Amino acid sequence: MFAKFSTLFAAVALATGVMSAPTSKNNAIAARGQSFSNWGGISSLNGFDNFYGSDDFAHLHNFKQVVVKQDSELVCHSESVVIIQQRLAVLQEMAKKIITEQICEVETQTIVFQQYYASLGGFSHDLTRSSSRHAGYDNSIVQHYGDFYNSDGSLSNYDYGFSGSDIGSNYYVPSSNWNDQSSPNSVGSAYQAAQAASWY
Repeated sequence: MFAKFSTLFAAVALATGVMSAPTSKNNAIAARGQSFSNWGGISSLNGFDNFYGSDDFAHLHNFKQVVVKQDSELVCHSESVVIIQQRLAVLQEMAKKIITEQICEVETQTIVFQQYYASLGGFSHDLTRSSSRHAGYDNSIVQHYGDFYNSDGSLSNYDYGFSGSDIGSNYYVPSSNWNDQSSPNSVGSAYQAAQAASWY
């Protein structure tokens, strides 16, 4: 069930504001080649670059997809949009819970959230086909969704055993919903309308 709406997570999140934050020319966080391991002397950032690497802050530049299931092998089921919105709200609040409960320094919270935010932005390009990637999800990574909590209800803190470079190596693409003739205009209009509604 999670796999079905995990793909839509970024789509709705982006449409409701993930891409709407104003950008700053002085924002060094998004710069390629910027190391954040022990940035500012903050020990909780030790090993930060080991996940995606210092040259790929949000895994957008070196992202490689290995599509293992596509189109007719998977079925995309349409659900009521409120059902999707509810589930994405849960994921949104879960992200906030993980960041605020498992990171103490506000600087580290800020950097980690910006990395998460930027990686979701990459999925927007997949949906609009402005990237060279398919719109889908890594099924191996999704399988860890049930591992967020320990048996006592606390957030787990064990290593799932993957790094950022592994994301994309077991990619599922649920549907062929892109029409080369009509989708560029209709999706572009949907994107622009959502961007206008989410700007703040």
